[in-house]
Amino acid sequence: MRIVLKLGTSTLTHPTGNLNIRRVEELCKVCSDLKNAGHELVLVSSGAVAMGVGKLSLAERPKDIPGKQAAAAVGQCELMYIYDKLYSQYHHVVAQLLITADDIETPERAKNFHNTLARLLQLRTLPIINENDTVATQELGIGDNDTLAAIVARTIRADLLILFSDIDGLFTADPHSDPAAKLIPVVERLTPEIERLACGAGSKFGTGGMQTKLHAAHIATEAGVPMVIANGAQPAALYDLMDGKPVGTKFLAREEKA
Repeated sequence: MRIVLKLGTSTLTHPTGNLNIRRVEELCKVCSDLKNAGHELVLVSSGAVAMGVGKLSLAERPKDIPGKQAAAAVGQCELMYIYDKLYSQYHHVVAQLLITADDIETPERAKNFHNTLARLLQLRTLPIINENDTVATQELGIGDNDTLAAIVARTIRADLLILFSDIDGLFTADPHSDPAAKLIPVVERLTPEIERLACGAGSKFGTGGMQTKLHAAHIATEAGVPMVIANGAQPAALYDLMDGKPVGTKFLAREEKA
């Protein structure tokens, strides 16, 4: 199975912005095991800005563009160093791809991106993708890593897109504020009613919210790729997903819909 896994900032870091070491170590172990089982994985990883914030000992995520770019430049080095170190323990080679909106929207560059990614998978590497925050001048380029992950899943014709976040899935209301909110296990199609359930942005160190995840679901499912929103606090849930067990909220791909 070819899987695109998006890792949100809240999955990789503590609320302080510092790396959640235990969770990241477990995540790399599970992903390595899935690769050993024959699955192809592509990671779309957030966390560069947040890790830069932590390494620079800043009180909060910078609000100005140069500050974000500086934090990303510091954090991206740290993030890839950690991934390389952890995956190397399980004899897997990681590869970094930093892209901008032009790499997706310009036909020739999009072709190059696709070809490079396809070759990396042929070479059995673990590609790790992020938007190039150090040169992007606005978050409206690609927009966010939920959207980026959906575009990647569409590009490589993935069998499944998984968005790991700090929430169990799509709920009937915001579970952070409404204790009566209920998890929606399956979404057959994105109706206006479903889209109205979208919340605002998540943690103070991230940029994504439920709205961006529903946008990603639209891109992926229309391209024939099913998508799952699940809580990244339990990396072992990836095993259940591979076994076809219900985890989080699944958005059915176009051909799966009744």
